Amino acid sequence: MTKLPHIVHLVDDTTPGGVMRVLDHIYASPLMAQAGRHEIRAVPRNKGIPAVQADMIVSHLSVSWRRLPALVSLRARHAHLPLVHVEHSYTEAFTALNVPFKMRFFTLLRNAYALFDTVVAVSHAQGDWLTARRLVQPQALRVIPSAVDLSSFRALPAPRPEGCTIGAIGRLDRQKGFDVLIRAVREIRDPALRLEIFGTGAEEMSLRALAEGDSRITFHGHARSPEAAMRAVDLVAMPSRWEAFGLVALEARAAGRKLVVADVDGLRDSAGPDARFVPGHGIASWSNALSLALRSGAEATDKSRATGAATEFAAAWNNLIAERLGGSVENRRAAG
Repeated sequence: MTKLPHIVHLVDDTTPGGVMRVLDHIYASPLMAQAGRHEIRAVPRNKGIPAVQADMIVSHLSVSWRRLPALVSLRARHAHLPLVHVEHSYTEAFTALNVPFKMRFFTLLRNAYALFDTVVAVSHAQGDWLTARRLVQPQALRVIPSAVDLSSFRALPAPRPEGCTIGAIGRLDRQKGFDVLIRAVREIRDPALRLEIFGTGAEEMSLRALAEGDSRITFHGHARSPEAAMRAVDLVAMPSRWEAFGLVALEARAAGRKLVVADVDGLRDSAGPDARFVPGHGIASWSNALSLALRSGAEATDKSRATGAATEFAAAWNNLIAERLGGSVENRRAAG
C-alpha cells in the first residue's frame, strides 16, 4: 500500500486568528488527507528553524530581514525537498501604508521567495500584486484562496427581518480599521442601530475611547466561537486598511450575512461580487454605505453561500502536492 507523503507546515504566529484556523482546517480536513499527512509545527520567531523530517515543507512563516538567514538555512539543509511558502501578510495596501523604503522591501521579498519552489498567494489580488512587482517568478506562483469548513456557518439562522446589528469581528488592530467603523456608526442617527465588536488587541483602549458615550456600541472581547459572533449580527463590516484574504468575509457569506467591506486587497476575493465595496476610509463614505446596506433589508443578496470554497481549497492544495512530489516520495524512500 502506498504511503501518503508527510507534509510539515511551519508557523511562527500561533495566536488565534485566520492563519491558525486555516491551518487547523488543513490538519483536520478529510479532503486534504487524501493527498498527504499534514503536521503543524510551531517555530519561535526568535530562534532558528530546526531540521525537518518530511516529504514536503510548507512555510507559513513571516518574512523579514531578521528571518532571512533562517530561511536560507532551511533551504540549504533541505535542498532535496520541495519547499512551499504561503504569503499570509504582505499585500499592495500593506506596502503602501507601512513600508517607507519600498525598493529595499521588494529586494527582501524577491530574495526570500526565491528560496522556495512555490509561493502561494492567498487571493487573486495578492497574486496579481506579486506578479506585477515581479516578486515571484510566474511559474513559481500559485493562487489558492484560503478556506475553512463553512458548514457550521451555513447552519446558522438567517438574519432577523429588518435587523440593524452590525458586527465587527477580528483583532482590535490598526489593520482592521475598526476606528473608521466606530466613527461611521456614530454619524448614523438611528437609535435602533447596534455595533457589536468581537475581538481583543492592542487598539482596544483607543477604540473604547472612540465609542465612549454611545450605548449602541458594545465590546464583547474574544468570541467563544466565530459562529457565536456571526449569529449575533445581521451585517458584517470590514473596513480593513489591508487584508491578504479576509476569512471573516467568507464566513459571513456562508452565514447569509450582508457585507460592507473596504475595496482593498484580498477582500475583493473573499467578500464575493455581491458585497458592498467602499473605496477609501472616509467616515462619510462608510456611514453612507452602512446606512444603505441596512435599509436594503436583512437578507443577503449572495445566494451562493460560498459553496465549494473548502472543496476548491483542498483540490488546489492536493494538486500542488501531486505536482511537487509526483513519484519522488516513493523513489526517495526506496533509495533510503
